Amino acid sequence: MSDKSTSKYISLILRHKPETVGISLDEHGWANVEDLIAGVNKTHPLDMETLEQIVAEDEKQRYSFNEDQTLIRANQGHSIPVDVELPEIIPPDVLYHGTGLKYKESIDAQGLIPKSRLYVHLSGDAETARKVGQRHGKPIIYTVDATAMHKDGYIFYRSVNGVWLTKAVPKKYLSNERGV
Repeated sequence: MSDKSTSKYISLILRHKPETVGISLDEHGWANVEDLIAGVNKTHPLDMETLEQIVAEDEKQRYSFNEDQTLIRANQGHSIPVDVELPEIIPPDVLYHGTGLKYKESIDAQGLIPKSRLYVHLSGDAETARKVGQRHGKPIIYTVDATAMHKDGYIFYRSVNGVWLTKAVPKKYLSNERGV
């Protein structure tokens, strides 16, 4: 199996289903590296060197090690309740959300909700949001009035890999344009 396939499998384990390989995550999303390698090895060849390479080369910077590389976690995107210890941060004036045009009607009706994840994921620039949106078909970019949200008491976090997170974005803070 390729490193890409293994990386996706690790993402599934560390964000959604640690029980798939018989491991558990602590309250902050950390998993024991040796246990992860042993569990993944049941279906995907993995050693420490390959895991280090996956973490270092992942273009979305999905994973982090602790200082001595005995623990690993996904940086965000969890559907299981974990606290990845992100500090609250004041957002820039505007953030962006890229998605597929097929979701426009739903978003226009109810705003952005995290669905199966813990947070709504936002981008700091329109180009990144457009790339995200293209993964879902014809892209549409929503502009988020983050300043107004923050003034109204909404909390924002920024993940290690630069993704902005918040619990939800009500429709009154959204505007959009086709992202093509």
